[in-house]
Order: sequence, then structure tokens, then C-alpha cells
Amino acid sequence: MINKSSAHWAAPAAACPGFPGHRRLGLAAGTALMAWVCSLAAADAPATNRLSVLILSGRNNHDWRQTTPALRRILEQTGRFTVEVTEDPSRCDRATFARCQVVVGNWSAWPEVTGRQWGPVAEQAFVDFVRGGGGFAVFHAGCATSYDWPEYQRMCCGFWDLKTTGHGPIHEFQVSFTDAAHPVTQGLANFFIRDELWHRLGIQTNKTVLATAFSALDKGGSGQNEPVVMTTQFGQGRCFHLVLGHDAATMENQAWKTLMTRGIEWAATGQVTLPPPASWPAHAAGANPAKK
Repeated sequence: MINKSSAHWAAPAAACPGFPGHRRLGLAAGTALMAWVCSLAAADAPATNRLSVLILSGRNNHDWRQTTPALRRILEQTGRFTVEVTEDPSRCDRATFARCQVVVGNWSAWPEVTGRQWGPVAEQAFVDFVRGGGGFAVFHAGCATSYDWPEYQRMCCGFWDLKTTGHGPIHEFQVSFTDAAHPVTQGLANFFIRDELWHRLGIQTNKTVLATAFSALDKGGSGQNEPVVMTTQFGQGRCFHLVLGHDAATMENQAWKTLMTRGIEWAATGQVTLPPPASWPAHAAGANPAKK
């Protein structure tokens, strides 16, 4: 089943900088109004400027019924994406992937980590899509599946290794960027988030780590810095992996939203146009938006 939608707003005819009445308002009020109008204009960006996203969903050992709608909303609110959702990847084929520029993985057959549940038609169509230049982004448990599908594992950069991977309780921790020059991370500062922190992932060799977090021993961790943001190349395609994102509450963290949307844009195009947000969880107090 595939559902399609995109955010749509009726934008004012005037351009944002010259919005009528701006000079008749106080500076603060005028600036706030102008920012609001610009946000509406962004949401109403021409469809030709939007990137087509296909989210793989419908099965996961995490609450996909909450996280998939949350991700869809986050993407659509940027004004940069149109979104389709499939709840059965096995029904995908070349025509399915031809309609999108980037696929986002929020599907996992866990605890059935082998079995090739998609079937040969969907598998080959997906591999050809990414190898030919399509984008792939995956988060959290989307990597904990299809261990006997080598191409999928290469695209994921890392996976939940049944022998070594684990995590302690959900807690607040800091994420530090290790590659500040990458288009996804450029202009972003280190941040705090409340989430699961996976340790000792099975890591592919053909990856670039963009950010890590220290997995503290007193939180059931490894005592080491663990990768939480990774990228790789698969043929002509770009792949992005955000290990964070246990639930919909975590996904409300502004840094998570920023990394996921910029990572998806980069996977689709190789560039990032989405700017860093004005609000940023640079301190522990901002790690959990649900507390506010």
C-alpha cells in the first residue's frame, strides 16, 4: 500500500523581503512576521523543487506506526520533500523506485534477520536504483535486518551485530561531529539528545563516520566513542545512516530532525540546501523536547 501527500499552503503573492506592512510594524514584530511568511513560502515551494521520498515502513521491532508519520511530517514541514509511504517493500519494483529520488528505511523484519523477505524483484530493483544514482537513508532499527543480503548491508554502513551490539537505558548524551566539512554536518554544532545509544555495531569498511557519541560504562555502554552518523557510496548512489531515533519523542529533538532531513537531501542530490535551524540543543537541557 502506497500513500502520497505533500504539504501545501497558499503563499502570499509578495516576496518575503518586501512583504506589505513590514515597514509599518515594529522591528521585532516585522521580523517575526517576515519569518512566518517566508516559512509559508518555503512550504509552498514549486513541486519541481521538491525531492520525492519513499519511506519503507509497515514492519519494525520499534513503533513504526508512530515513527513513520512523525518522519513524514518532519520532511513535509521543510517544504523540500514530497513523501510516499509503502508498508510492504516486497511489492516494490522498478516503477516504484523510478517515482522517487531517495528511499528511507524504517522497515525491519527483526527478529527475522535473514530470509530475504522482499523477494528477488524488489531486491534487484532497489539495488539497481541506488547503484544507478538513487539515494538511500536509514535510521535506527532500519539497519537491523536482511543480514544475508550483502548489498543492503553495504548501503547501511553498519548493523546490529548479534554477537557484540547492545545498548544501555535511554539517557541523555552528547553527540560530537568528527567531520564538520561534510555537506550534512557543515555549520552544525555538537548537541545533546535523549535516546538509545548503540555500542559495538557491526561496521562496514566502506563508510565515513560523521559523528560519534561516548558510550559511558555507568550507562551500560562500551566506554568508547561509538559512531552515530555514517555515510557511504554504493555505485553512483549515496547512502546515509543515522543510528539514533528510537521513538517519535526522540525524533522531535531539533538536531535529529536536522540531521535526518539534511541527510536525506544529501542522499538524493549530493548537496544540502536546508539551513541550520535557529534553535539547537547545544546543552543537556535541550536534549528532550518532551520535557518542555
